[in-house]
Amino acid sequence: MVLTLLGQIDDLHGQLHYLKRQLFGRKSEKLDPNQRLLFENLYEEIQGKIEEQQQEQEKKRPPRKSSRRRHPGRKPLPAELPREEIIIEPDAAETTCSACGSTKEPIGREVTEKLDYRPASFFVKQYVRHKYACKQCAGEVAIGSLPAMAVDKGICGEGLLAHIITSKYCDHAPLNRLEGILKRHGVDLSVSTMCDQVGRCADLLAPLVNRMHQRVLASPTINTDDTGIPVKSPSRKGSTYTGYLWAYISAAREVVFDFTPTRSREGPLRMLQDYQGYVQADAYSGYDELFRRSEVTEVGCHAHARRKFEYALDTAPVKAAQMMALWSRLYEIERRAKQEGYDAARLLDTRQKEARPILTQMYALLEAHQKDALPKSSLGKAVTYALNQWGALLRYVDDPRLAIDNNLAERVLRMVVIGRKNYLFAGSEAGAKRAAIIYSLAATCKLHEVDPFAYFRDVLARVSTHPAGRIDELLPAPWKSLQNQTDDLAA
Repeated sequence: MVLTLLGQIDDLHGQLHYLKRQLFGRKSEKLDPNQRLLFENLYEEIQGKIEEQQQEQEKKRPPRKSSRRRHPGRKPLPAELPREEIIIEPDAAETTCSACGSTKEPIGREVTEKLDYRPASFFVKQYVRHKYACKQCAGEVAIGSLPAMAVDKGICGEGLLAHIITSKYCDHAPLNRLEGILKRHGVDLSVSTMCDQVGRCADLLAPLVNRMHQRVLASPTINTDDTGIPVKSPSRKGSTYTGYLWAYISAAREVVFDFTPTRSREGPLRMLQDYQGYVQADAYSGYDELFRRSEVTEVGCHAHARRKFEYALDTAPVKAAQMMALWSRLYEIERRAKQEGYDAARLLDTRQKEARPILTQMYALLEAHQKDALPKSSLGKAVTYALNQWGALLRYVDDPRLAIDNNLAERVLRMVVIGRKNYLFAGSEAGAKRAAIIYSLAATCKLHEVDPFAYFRDVLARVSTHPAGRIDELLPAPWKSLQNQTDDLAA
């Protein structure tokens, strides 16, 4: 009875510290070097090892010319922007030499550049089609065919459609806000009209996302995560309910979003039922059935495991900081490999020689902490999470294609999280599914540094007439390569 009460008290203590940190504290998971833990003997021992390793790396690096970092200065304005030249001449009196009275001649010029802005402009495309008929029999009228359009009977052209899509799904501007912006330019376009137009665009772009889904399933690794999104539905109780958008990211950084009305296991099972490879995710139980039923191999996320110990810093500072210090050494290995551009063989060798001993040390500490920590305490929960996931957490060490964490998926989901703070909810389940289609292409554009407006404007104009056998050309990454090739030929 006493142990049960102590466990409940410890659990409530941890919840209190966690909520206080969420409301008033910092969100960073980095250790504060000024905290008192640096003076604990147990922490000093690990911190000393980290400092020794860093000193060895500093010795290998070439000496710096100056310890003071110089500011690189202001970046030049883009050369491709149009320039308007404003000529400024000195006063007429200043063009005459005061000493001899001769007229001064130009000897050079000084250019000052200012970046300026004009509001976005709208224009109307008029498709004028002349009619021809036979005057003799007054029949056989001939008229030219209209070109293929994204929305045949809609008022919006491909450029405006691309602007609406980019504004909502990339710049996170809800359609009612966009309606007000358009009115300032004298354009009256209602929210309902824009919703209808965006829906038609999503239906038009759906085959591209279906093709990306096939390519994701052919990837050796997949990163996945999910986030909630409020959805309006007249068939459910209440004004809104929480649906979920799941992101699936291939090794080639192609993103496919999927909408599900619940957070059940059916979503991952349906999307990954034919997959054979590595899936990196958090420890959500909804993935367990996928790992049991299929040939999918689970890969754990060290960021999630580390985060549990970061929450335990308030209640078990020494032990939690000890574990986080070891994780910082693991991440230092990954950071160095990325900065120095390790190939697969070197990365695998480095992980085996440097990361595996650290993981062995971590496992020994986890087993020791498990004996001391109360199961419901913050430390106990962190230890249990790490031990339950330990096999999956070790997996990245044996394959250089795998990442140490699932942060890529969390970064991709950030655009959905920021978006829902602005547009608040999806108007229907059909609207949420269409949002998943557009988010898939927008997120892939972002990962491949593709201008989403240019991409959607071009693809919407061509997708309805593009050969199905060459659909890959319209996906963001191949599209970017083709655009670069075209620019090189033009140059």
